Amino acid sequence: MNYVSVENIAKAFGERVLFDNISFGINEGQKIGFVAKNGTGKTSLLNIVAGDEEPDEGQVVYRKNLKVAFLPQEPDLDPNLTIEQTIFAADNETLRVINTYEKALEKALENPDDVENYQKAFEQMDALNAWDFETQYKQILFKLKLENLDQKVNLLSGGQKKRLALANILLSKPQLLYLDEPTNHLDLEMIEWLEDYFAKENFTLFMVTHDRYFLENVCNEIIELENGQLYSYKGNYAYYLSNKEARITNEAITTDKAKQLYKKELDWMRRQPKARTTKSKSRIDDFYEIKKRAHQRRNDHEIQLEINMERLGSKILEIHKVSKSFGDLLLLDKYEYVFKKGERVGIIGKNGTGKSTFLNMITGATTPDQGKIVIGDTVKFGYYTQRGITIKEGQKVIDVIREFGDYIPLKKGRQISAQQLLERFLFDRKKQYDFVEKLSGGERKRLYLCTVLIQNPNFLILDEPTNDLDIVTLNVLENFLLDFPGCLIVVSHDRYFMDKIVDHLFVFKGQGIIEDFPGNYSDYRSYENSREPEKKKTDTDTDTDTAAPKTKNTWKQDNKAALSYNEQKEFSKIERELKKLELQKKEIEALFETGTLDGDRINEESQKLQGIIDDIEEKEMRWLELSEKMDA
Repeated sequence: MNYVSVENIAKAFGERVLFDNISFGINEGQKIGFVAKNGTGKTSLLNIVAGDEEPDEGQVVYRKNLKVAFLPQEPDLDPNLTIEQTIFAADNETLRVINTYEKALEKALENPDDVENYQKAFEQMDALNAWDFETQYKQILFKLKLENLDQKVNLLSGGQKKRLALANILLSKPQLLYLDEPTNHLDLEMIEWLEDYFAKENFTLFMVTHDRYFLENVCNEIIELENGQLYSYKGNYAYYLSNKEARITNEAITTDKAKQLYKKELDWMRRQPKARTTKSKSRIDDFYEIKKRAHQRRNDHEIQLEINMERLGSKILEIHKVSKSFGDLLLLDKYEYVFKKGERVGIIGKNGTGKSTFLNMITGATTPDQGKIVIGDTVKFGYYTQRGITIKEGQKVIDVIREFGDYIPLKKGRQISAQQLLERFLFDRKKQYDFVEKLSGGERKRLYLCTVLIQNPNFLILDEPTNDLDIVTLNVLENFLLDFPGCLIVVSHDRYFMDKIVDHLFVFKGQGIIEDFPGNYSDYRSYENSREPEKKKTDTDTDTDTAAPKTKNTWKQDNKAALSYNEQKEFSKIERELKKLELQKKEIEALFETGTLDGDRINEESQKLQGIIDDIEEKEMRWLELSEKMDA
């Protein structure tokens, strides 16, 4: 079933044409990954297809009554609402019923005589089968670490806002979901959960992402925009890579044949008299088509990173019994480590375990509470932070590089001009004189990376360097880092990137615990998955020791990983039934207190009360059994 038809759309900004005469369709069940180089129109095309931007030409036709949701890179949320209010403000009848039920339950517990609204809300929950959905939405909020439901949106970080917007659209249960870099601001655990979620749920997806494992594990089709043309590959990311290579090879063969034919036809054209027949006019028309094919060139310029590196001495970086905490939050506890030449370390761990603080202490931006950090005399840090480049009003791309000098030293005593260096970072001469504020997010990150590398560091620290970079740039950056002879620390949620360039991991476990794991991220996941369930549960308990206490506004209590799916449903059902039985018990007890019942009615209500008490005891016993299993 066709959901969307994109018909002959075009988009340009002034003289710069992003794409022209583009057509494709999105059908039910497709999970499409859309890839392209930064600055070639990737976001513009996504916005046009999602209805947030108008094309210059063509149209996008939607199936009637199609339910669509869009996750942009910067969600537009009401800053005055809380997390809970944002969730319940969504256009979702089931969520509204759940909200009504929870409010009615609170009032009924406060006043047992007023249970009419509670009974109505309970019946609505049953009618819409909202009980399972309630469990599901709480689990989504828990997985995305949105625990404090009373927190205002204007107090959330950019990452929390992105996760809240993601939770909202997942809960809206759309038929078609557009996603712009959905894995940005998610930690590795969240990304793997989202992969599994999309595998199980019946969404049709159209997404832009640079996360190659996500493309591999989620998508069943890859669409690539290259040189203004669309190419479709009916498979995952691995299929796309192999078939793209075959396509490029075939194109090269076709271009070579066209060149040979062009030479032959060019000779014929030069020998033709002015008066031409109809037959020769047709051949002339064909000649211009052959000429176009023969002059096709692939724009496959790669970033050449030959920046000169300062010599690195024998003493590099030593960490001696360093401790750091913020209030009751312990991040490092007498941590020790001595870096050796050529170390390539990846850092992973949940948010709030101290990863960024660790990097800031190494570079001197934060001071340890105890211990000391010794930096070698020859060490020159290159620190790529998540903040990115600082944009100065009216500054052009070329001006950013010239702040470091008109000529940049390379290896073996060579040098290049600032213009030549920018060309190596895929900024052509025209783009170099664009204002920085006009660059796309990915182009700004590429420029920022350039400013870090041209300072000749011998110890690189990269904090989420892959965000917003296109796959082409990522591949080149990976190749550069593989050849980089200095020390390297990387914090990244890009598993493909981490697997390719790091030798071992610092695993931040929380409570000041940092484990040194000898291998890359995939090795670590395999190791974790092979451990005994008891051991894995113990680790999970350690990680969640810092969780907020159980309150009405936290979903931490819904982490029932030790229970099967049916047991989780049973556990939630028992909790609901116990609340209902407690209300019934209070109603009968209130009747006895009135003193208006006759003997027969007293016997009848007494038997009913005893039955309720027996039910409560039985359900409480089962609830305790499941609770013990959950906490085992």
